Amino acid sequence: MVIELFTAQGCAGCPEANARFESVATEPGVIALTYAVDYWDYLGWEDTFARPEFAQRQRAYRKPLRLRDVSTPQVVIDGRRQVVGAQTPALQSAIDEEAARRVFPPEIEFREGGDRVGVGSGRAPAGGAEVVAVTFTPGPQEVEIARGDNRGRTVRHMNVVRSVRTLGEWTGRPALYALPAALEPGLAVAVLVQAKDDRRILNGAVLAPH
Repeated sequence: MVIELFTAQGCAGCPEANARFESVATEPGVIALTYAVDYWDYLGWEDTFARPEFAQRQRAYRKPLRLRDVSTPQVVIDGRRQVVGAQTPALQSAIDEEAARRVFPPEIEFREGGDRVGVGSGRAPAGGAEVVAVTFTPGPQEVEIARGDNRGRTVRHMNVVRSVRTLGEWTGRPALYALPAALEPGLAVAVLVQAKDDRRILNGAVLAPH
């Protein structure tokens, strides 16, 4: 299961959501990824982890989740449903419910050497699917905020995403994909098989740092 947190260091309500997200990030079978967005930078603090493409990824969920707009903090579970604010009971309940829904996902296997990943056969969703590589720094990181709404606070993040790259299309047939070359020391990569249209994540797997 893949749970994605969209957060910002300049968002007043995000530090508490980050903590709640971290509390479920180590559950068995969970791939937890934190995306920092940049649209709160105007409040006085430029997020040190944000990239424009992370906000674009969040906006891609707006239509399939039937949202009028995007906001932070937001958790998206397997691309199927959202939990606003990452409230603990609602988040845990949603994780449990979505875990029971996944049936026969395509297998993901990293090849020896860590330079390629294989995706097995399965039923491709309407509109097709793509294989996405999400590079992230595993574990917690802390940032001291000097300006903006969180001025004077130390904000903690879990599994901070560094880059997102589409490796290719998946048609339902077994296929091999080249992984991003030369990962920096300490970085991990999560490979996601994701529907193009409704953004459902069919499966995910993590290649840990060497």
